[in-house]
Amino acid sequence: MLVVGAGPTGLALACGLRAAGVPIRIVDAADGPAVTSRALGLHPRGMEVLDRLGALGDLPARGMPVRAVAIYVGDREVARLRLRPTRLVTRPGVTMSQASVESALRRRLAALGTEVTWNRPVTDVTAEDAEWIVGCDGAHSGVRKSAGIGFPGVPLVERFLIADVRAALALPRDVVHTWLRGDEMFGLFPLPGTDMWRILMPQGDRAPGEVSDLFAECTGLPASAITEQMWTSTFRIHRRLADTYRSGRVLLAGDAAHIHSPFGGQGMNTGLGDAENLAWKLALVVRHRCGTELLDTYQAERRPIAAQVLDNTSSLTHLMLGRGAVARLLRDHVVVPLMDRPLTQRLITETSSQLRVSYRRGPLADGRAVARAPRPGDRVPDLSCRRADGSPTRLHAEWGGRWVIVTADDHAARVACTYLGADAVTVLRPDAGVETLLVRPDGHLACRGDARRMDAWLSGVLRARAEVPVSS
Repeated sequence: MLVVGAGPTGLALACGLRAAGVPIRIVDAADGPAVTSRALGLHPRGMEVLDRLGALGDLPARGMPVRAVAIYVGDREVARLRLRPTRLVTRPGVTMSQASVESALRRRLAALGTEVTWNRPVTDVTAEDAEWIVGCDGAHSGVRKSAGIGFPGVPLVERFLIADVRAALALPRDVVHTWLRGDEMFGLFPLPGTDMWRILMPQGDRAPGEVSDLFAECTGLPASAITEQMWTSTFRIHRRLADTYRSGRVLLAGDAAHIHSPFGGQGMNTGLGDAENLAWKLALVVRHRCGTELLDTYQAERRPIAAQVLDNTSSLTHLMLGRGAVARLLRDHVVVPLMDRPLTQRLITETSSQLRVSYRRGPLADGRAVARAPRPGDRVPDLSCRRADGSPTRLHAEWGGRWVIVTADDHAARVACTYLGADAVTVLRPDAGVETLLVRPDGHLACRGDARRMDAWLSGVLRARAEVPVSS
């Protein structure tokens, strides 16, 4: 198994595979770990993925919690989008460098016995190179190009400027600040560290070295507030989606499969979701518990998610940049003021968290399932349970990248272990009133019901192979 690319997606995939006992090799073209990065948002869904992989650690405490987005039109604050906790979203997203996330994943991968091989570019792959090859090597993926997979799309913004600075500002550090002036947009994001901020804006014809002047021009705050410019870069914003996520034994994940606007901070989190979805499926195939057709469900579940993210971030980009007088009028006087409404704030909070992601329309959802939530394919909320020794626990505390069955029925538990392997299944007892739930390693409901339905889903929908015949 070869994973190409040691960014968040590749590292998360490698961790998931190693935790499932799959031997892998992970390589990257760079000379070593990145110390700067474009991505800076870790949403609640991304935190859950890292937690299940055993890589989350103290990242939430080290990041800057984002509790609101202040939107200014000119010099006046028009809306404050409050990212309050909801029944679904119980903790805030945080801003932090992608490099910190990668570092945590590398530590976890090392604990699982695998290190990244650096300075190993992959520009050509063949079926003989490895049993399976996963391209997590970014927007210019050599794996994707070698496999002949199309990557159609369009540019959204020709040049964007990004800079990390130190600035003495009397602004709250748990708020993202965004200024809109005509067709200009200036974003200011708090970063961990004393007076550290990230700047994001269209570059236009300006030179990257003019950050202080751009800051003053767009915010109305003094240029002298920026005391140090740490890092600056420019990039193009594209909207692209791979024609397919799989070609034979070659698969794609993360930016190799989809790229989009950074507005909303969805990129790294979407890649982490790709990695977790693919890891458990590859593990079943490599361990010969499922046929290779299971890998087709990876694209069926994840590509629609990426397509929706592309649509949402593209719309947000066009909205924020306000191209045209009519668009700016609607933005400044209709859309932005709506962000002060509690219903709008709840919708944005839950959508951006990615906790609403569901695969209930995917090929692994059991069409015979009852209508009550969670339905097969939905993310399973936290439940109080008991371990085999009777000690209390919570479902989310027991995920750990394994299958979990919550059941009072010993036969149902045996069915799951027979198909999936006893070493891959955690058996929990419900506190009370919960029918049997089989939860996938990525935290989504596989099926619910009695042992007979469990057997039917595992053998008929997942097409898993039992070690021995399942008897009642």
